[in-house]
Amino acid sequence: MPYINRLENLGSLSPHQVETGRFGPFMFELGLDLDLIERELQRVDDAHERFIASPLSQVSNQLEREVVVSSVFGTNTIEGGTLSEDETAQVLFLGADQIKEIEQRRAVNIKAAYDLSKQAANTDGWTLDKAFILDVHRLITLDIPHPDNRPGLIRDNPKHRITTVGDEAHGGRYKPPQSGKDVQQLLDALVEWHQELEQAGVPALIRAPLVHYYYEQIHPFWDGNGRVGRVIEATLLQAAGYRYAPFALARYYLDTIDTYFALFNTCRKAAEKGRPAPNQPFVEYHLEGMRKTINRLHDRVSVIVSRLLYESQIRRALAEKQINPRQYTILAQLLEKDRPLPLEEIRHSPWYQSLYLKRHDKTRQRDLQRLRELEWVYLDVNNCLWPGFIKPQSVKPVGKMKP
Repeated sequence: MPYINRLENLGSLSPHQVETGRFGPFMFELGLDLDLIERELQRVDDAHERFIASPLSQVSNQLEREVVVSSVFGTNTIEGGTLSEDETAQVLFLGADQIKEIEQRRAVNIKAAYDLSKQAANTDGWTLDKAFILDVHRLITLDIPHPDNRPGLIRDNPKHRITTVGDEAHGGRYKPPQSGKDVQQLLDALVEWHQELEQAGVPALIRAPLVHYYYEQIHPFWDGNGRVGRVIEATLLQAAGYRYAPFALARYYLDTIDTYFALFNTCRKAAEKGRPAPNQPFVEYHLEGMRKTINRLHDRVSVIVSRLLYESQIRRALAEKQINPRQYTILAQLLEKDRPLPLEEIRHSPWYQSLYLKRHDKTRQRDLQRLRELEWVYLDVNNCLWPGFIKPQSVKPVGKMKP
C-alpha cells in the first residue's frame, strides 16, 4: 500500500504529555512533516523489497554471521568497547567458560540481547513492554563492573548525584529525569505511547526511531542505555518484517557517530523552542541509514552468491582439466585470503614457492597468464591479483608479465 494512504490520518495524532513529580512535563510527539517524509519511507521499503527478492536463502547463514559480528562491533564501539571487528568475531563464538575478559563479556552480552530480540520479534502478537526493556538491560550489563551497575533495575539518583548526557562537541549536555519514580513513570508512558502509535498504524520505520529517541531522553539506567536503545529500535523493525538491516544499522550509527549523537540534542532543543516537526532530522537520518544499510546488504549478498558460483566453477574447471592443480591453488588462495593479493606478496609466499620449487620461471608465467586470459583472475594497475568474480575498475591488459 502506498505510504500516502497510510499516513493521511496520522497528522491528527495528539502529543502525549506526561506530568512527572520532579522532572516536570515530558512530551511524546510524532514531531514530523509527514508529507516530506513519505518519499523517504517509500525508498526504504523499495530497497527492502529488492533485498528480500535476492537469493537470501543461499547465503543466509553467512550473512547472519557477518551482520551479527558487524553490528555487535558497531554498537559496542559506540559505547567505548575496545575489541576490533576480528576480535569480536572470535569472541562471539567462544564457549561460556572461555570468556575471561570484561571486553569479551561486553560483546557476548550484546549478542545475548540480540538473541532475545530475535525471539521476541518472531513471536506472534509481541509488542514492546517494560519487562522486555528490563530484560534487554539485564542481559547487556550482566557481570559488567560499573560503580552503579544494577542489571535490570531503574536508575534512581540520590540527591548528591546528578546524571547528565552528551557533551559540548555534540550540542551540549542534557539532564534527564533524576528521580526513580519519574523514570518509572516515563518508561511506562513510553510503552503506552508506542502502543498508541502502533494501534494508529504508524509505520515501524517511524515508531522505531522515535522510541529510540525518547528512550535515550529518559535514560532509565545508570549504564548501557545506548546499547539498550538500539536493541529496542532493532526489535521493533524486526517485528515489522525488516530483515538483517535492523541490527546492521548499528554500523551506520558508528560510521556517522558525530551526527548520531548531535541529532539527539538538535531535536530536543527544537522541541523546547516549539519549532514545527522537531523530530524530523532524527527520523530522516534513521531512514537514510536504513536505506543505505539495506543497499549495502544487497550488494553483499550479490558478492557472496558470486563467490559461491566462482568456487563451484573453479572446482569444475580443475575436474575438467581446464586448469591445472597449481592454477587451482592460486585461485583457492585468493579466495581464502578474501582480498586482492599483490604479486610481490604472492611471489614470496611459501605456498606459491612450493608450487614451483622444481619448475622453470616460464611455467610460473604461463600459469598466471592463462588464468588471466580465461578471466579467472584480474590484475589491476597496482599489480594486485583479484579473483575472477570481482573485476577491479582498472585492469592491466593481458600480456607478458613476470609472476
